Amino acid sequence: MKVTVVGGGSSYTPELVEGFIQRADELPVDELWLTDVDGHRLEIVGGFAERMISAPGCQTALHTTTDLDEAVEGARFVIAQIRVGGNEARIRDEKLGLRHGIIGQETTGVGGFACALRTIPKILEVARAIETKAPDATLVNFTNPSGIITEALHKHSNVEVIGLCNVPICVIKGVAAACDVPASSVRADCVGLNHLTWFTRVQVDGEDAFEEAVRLYLEELDQDSAWRELSPRIISVLDMIPNEYLKYYYATEEMLAEIKAKPLTRGEEVAQIEKNLLELYQDDQLEEKPAELAKRGGAFYSVAAIDLMASISSDKGDVQILDVPNQGAVPTLSDNVVVEVPCIVNGKGAKPVLQEPPPLAIRGFMHCVKAYEQLTIEAAVERDKNAALMALVTHPLCPGAARSEKLLEELLELNRADLDGWD
Repeated sequence: MKVTVVGGGSSYTPELVEGFIQRADELPVDELWLTDVDGHRLEIVGGFAERMISAPGCQTALHTTTDLDEAVEGARFVIAQIRVGGNEARIRDEKLGLRHGIIGQETTGVGGFACALRTIPKILEVARAIETKAPDATLVNFTNPSGIITEALHKHSNVEVIGLCNVPICVIKGVAAACDVPASSVRADCVGLNHLTWFTRVQVDGEDAFEEAVRLYLEELDQDSAWRELSPRIISVLDMIPNEYLKYYYATEEMLAEIKAKPLTRGEEVAQIEKNLLELYQDDQLEEKPAELAKRGGAFYSVAAIDLMASISSDKGDVQILDVPNQGAVPTLSDNVVVEVPCIVNGKGAKPVLQEPPPLAIRGFMHCVKAYEQLTIEAAVERDKNAALMALVTHPLCPGAARSEKLLEELLELNRADLDGWD
């Protein structure tokens, strides 16, 4: 089996490599290929990955290349984890939002919008290579904003694509640890879109564990965050646990104030963490994933990826929460849009499980943000400024029409180097 990681120079890659080593019995990988447009980072991360694999005597052969076609040719799985524009672009997005008095978070609002405009054309180039060199491959997408990117690939390529997020696996792992049971004993159901989901049910060995999940959710919240005070009331009214990213919608002004009060944006923090990690990765004596990688975020990233690939390879038929085309699973949304719901995973891929129609209290969020996502994809594919403007106007965290037009002009100018084909 050949597995390819596009964006293999990412600081996340060692966690993924560790997962392949630890679970080689479930997912035996003969060849692991890392590819990246940044040859320098690829050399650093690839060298460390080679030491990781060699230390336990792993039988996987590691290859690195900047040639995308060579990397994906004949692959069974392709993992996408690219960041167009790097951390520098993320930081610009965050500060752009703050200048306009709105949240510029990486996947939510104007930050996610800018990231999608930069990323969609590039990820479709990856898809073209897969279509030609590995037509039977499954593309596992971690690239943010994951739901939008997965839908763009579904609508504008012939590649079999499944999107992943680490939030659901973190919930499952947290409940399992608290109840001292294996993760396979925990069932968590949710409905919504990527970074816009609500957990509707949590069970341990078939018994209700919703209250335990609520307790864990509240314990994990930032002690100093206003959302910690507001979330219990929201949970009690909805009788659902909101994905952590919903704090930007339910507590917008409070979260904006907290972001403004911090000396660094999250992107600036991540840039420093990555700088330190890349220095560590160059240590010839380092053969295991460093503890500092936990500061980068993305907990259980490799678990989610390998769970998915192993279940497809072994035709397992288990249930995982994934980003896939709706196909009627959420009755109030179109069939061809991407949703994040429980799916049955087997040798044929991932099939979403039918959900109850979402209650009005969350349905409005879902439909509004889905409209924004569809407009964003249209704007990115067609380089359509009108669709881009309407995407910003539609998103509940963005300003009105007049301010959105100014915001869009500044956004396009700031990202001109990474946006091809825009006037």
